[in-house]
Amino acid sequence: MKRALLKPFVQDDLGVVIFKPGKDLLPLFRQKRLLITNVPDELADLPSGAIPAVSQKLVDDARLNAFFKDSRVIIAAGGIQSLERWVEKLTACQWVKSADGYHDKNLTVHPFDGSYLCLCWHHEHKFRDMALAEFWEIGNRNRATWVVEMIRMELQIASDHHVSFHELCWWAFSKGIIDALPDSAARKALGWMPKPAIKSVGRESDIQPEFSPHEVLEEYVEQVNAIIALSVDPEPQESFMLRKKLKPWRNEKYTRWVKSQSCLCCGQQADDPHHIIGHGLGGTGTKTHDLFTIPLCRKHHDELHRDPRAWEKEYGCQINLFFDFFNYSLGIGVFTSK
Repeated sequence: MKRALLKPFVQDDLGVVIFKPGKDLLPLFRQKRLLITNVPDELADLPSGAIPAVSQKLVDDARLNAFFKDSRVIIAAGGIQSLERWVEKLTACQWVKSADGYHDKNLTVHPFDGSYLCLCWHHEHKFRDMALAEFWEIGNRNRATWVVEMIRMELQIASDHHVSFHELCWWAFSKGIIDALPDSAARKALGWMPKPAIKSVGRESDIQPEFSPHEVLEEYVEQVNAIIALSVDPEPQESFMLRKKLKPWRNEKYTRWVKSQSCLCCGQQADDPHHIIGHGLGGTGTKTHDLFTIPLCRKHHDELHRDPRAWEKEYGCQINLFFDFFNYSLGIGVFTSK
């Protein structure tokens, strides 16, 4: 979809408006109808003419550098393998400081400092053992661009629109990683003013105490994230029976939340809340309590049921994975006591 930023020449007496799009943009005006709207703030400084492909402004926001590097953010966005596959799809060498402008036609993915770069064979062979400042810059930008692109796709935002800061915050909240936002970004999320610089000389009365922005965000998350409100019955009826019949605990709200998390094997969006099998839990035609569940994608869920021993040998014991996930669920406020 082509877009253009054009200067209108208004003819008030005739009630018409004239545009001069140029030869390249004339096909825009051969359509039956066009949408005309005000210039958004992010495009206000662009020159007249065709609007280039969207460059997400969040990528260049220095406040979010630490957020994009956080391992939890990378896992929530799809995992490091997803970042590698994304870089593989780039179509040009990212090293642009060649004196002669030469690039080999073959491209390769070069790992660097927790990210990846797309380099041609010539420059990958020339710089493979070097830690250049440009490599950090390219790697950080690739990682940030990939995270924002994954957020855009998951939130079903059109490719020609910018992902806003508040949409990024909502995504982080839905993934349970809102605390990964740096202090300056957390202040913006709350609508607070930037933290004032500390003066070398001042009075104690000038100090204005305030809560940590992360503490405030976590309090909001705790209020919204509570999925289950626990209560304790010290004398359940079943405990007075001679022959006790254990009933599986069911909670659709909790299993739906488990399904919304990332797969514990690959970091992709989970498809199923897997009920622990073996280890004395579950049985033929039955499922254990909904509490004893972990999030898995369809691929790894099918692999687990096909060969539990081989699966646990590769990914770890189900019980250990469950306790780690249950500890995480408690920590972010999924369970609250009445």
